[in-house]
Amino acid sequence: MTRTPPTTATRVRLWRWRRNPLRRHSDVVEGWIVLAAWLFTLVGGALAGTVAAQITDAAFAARAARAHAVSAVLTDDAAKTPATAGGYDDGRVPATVRWTDPDGSVHTGRTQIYPAAPAGTPVAVWADRAGHLVSEPVTGEAASVQAALTGALVAVPAGAAVWTVGWVVRSRLVRRRMAEWDEEWRQIGPEWGNLSGGRG
Repeated sequence: MTRTPPTTATRVRLWRWRRNPLRRHSDVVEGWIVLAAWLFTLVGGALAGTVAAQITDAAFAARAARAHAVSAVLTDDAAKTPATAGGYDDGRVPATVRWTDPDGSVHTGRTQIYPAAPAGTPVAVWADRAGHLVSEPVTGEAASVQAALTGALVAVPAGAAVWTVGWVVRSRLVRRRMAEWDEEWRQIGPEWGNLSGGRG
């Protein structure tokens, strides 16, 4: 069985990096742009994702530092059924609670609890330094997971943005090279036709 010799249409790998009479300066520049686009896409995306994850984690830590858990009690009986206002509903109802700080100051605020709880029921809530109720801060493994997800969500579009810039620059180089080829063909084409006619 004979092997078919390679045709001229066979793709040559890394041809922009090899010396040959057909390679132009723009081909080398294009090769460097493609390489830089890949590197910056990977490195830039990873760096943006890491920074975003660190910022998110720091925000969670700062929020947790400003809040503290307090033991409060219901001031009135909670509603027996939650209001059906549509959207997200975890089955809880709004209620007023009261708590006392270590310095003796008394605070009240509104929070969400489960229905039908009687007045005087102890409720664990979170408050800031000014005595306002806040949502429970995200800490521990939940904070780490959310920070990692944020980093991943930022890394993908950041890498895509870098790759898009490289693709635009490369496209302009390709159009410029095609324009140069057209111009050269306009200069050489007539002479090529004369040579072909002379051979006939």
